[in-house]
Amino acid sequence: MKNYIFTTLIILLLLTPKTYSQNSVNENKTIQPTIMVIPFVAKGESIRSKLEHDNNILVAVTKVKEGFDKRGVNTIDLRAKLKQLSNIDVMEEDAETSDKDEVIRLSGADIYVEVQSKRNYSGSGNSVSLVLTAYDAFSGQSLANKVVNSPSFYTKNFEKLTEKAVEKTIDDFLNTIQTKFDDILENGRSLVLTIGIAEDSEIDFDKEYNDGNDLLSDLIEDWVEENAYKNYYHIQGTTKTKMIFDDIRIPVKDAKTGRTYRVSSYVRKLRKFLRSLGLKFDRTVQGSNIVITIK
Repeated sequence: MKNYIFTTLIILLLLTPKTYSQNSVNENKTIQPTIMVIPFVAKGESIRSKLEHDNNILVAVTKVKEGFDKRGVNTIDLRAKLKQLSNIDVMEEDAETSDKDEVIRLSGADIYVEVQSKRNYSGSGNSVSLVLTAYDAFSGQSLANKVVNSPSFYTKNFEKLTEKAVEKTIDDFLNTIQTKFDDILENGRSLVLTIGIAEDSEIDFDKEYNDGNDLLSDLIEDWVEENAYKNYYHIQGTTKTKMIFDDIRIPVKDAKTGRTYRVSSYVRKLRKFLRSLGLKFDRTVQGSNIVITIK
């Protein structure tokens, strides 16, 4: 009996630490966003031109990326991405600033960080000012903003001054990004859906289905609720000719593939649903805004 008790205690001692360790890893595991650092560009400027002709901003973008890399963040190298996409129209020298959206989309980044850099000269020493702004690549929502100045030194080594400025703020900036990204993971990303009826259409949202038990507006709202992440949605209003959902949540990752969930996936399902009701329609998708017009 004593041998049996002793053997049981040994087994428990061997198993318990392993079990506890595994649970701890699972509970503390944090999903980090993939980040791409890009320069802020004014209207009429291209990202490529900004990097090639402004050494100040090239250094700032590089140092901010290195700051993320040193902290184990998954980053996308903008210059490498530019080389990959060099034959795509959006990357040409005369590309408009709006083409930035296409670059971000093609990068696959969860978050992009825009960097502005300014060199400051004074009799008491030179310094560098950085403005960092993080955006959700999906919706364009601002997630974090930081303005930081490097210490002033009697030096023209602005690369080192930029590095000092990055070191001063990167941890706090990254913590803010992670907190906001965790919230997105928990509650989903937001998109806006507007469904309207064309002027010459013979139907409206009061069209009856299921022997008159449901209106077209009822069926659409039920579908939106069923397909919203955690069933969260908000409808701004409904009339006979228009329905506006100003906040529909979708997941960050596709549960089946583990890849980033795209608006196109949501639109594909919505199209199939509307067709199942015998409806004809046009659609327009701009970022996280979806506009459907029923004919």
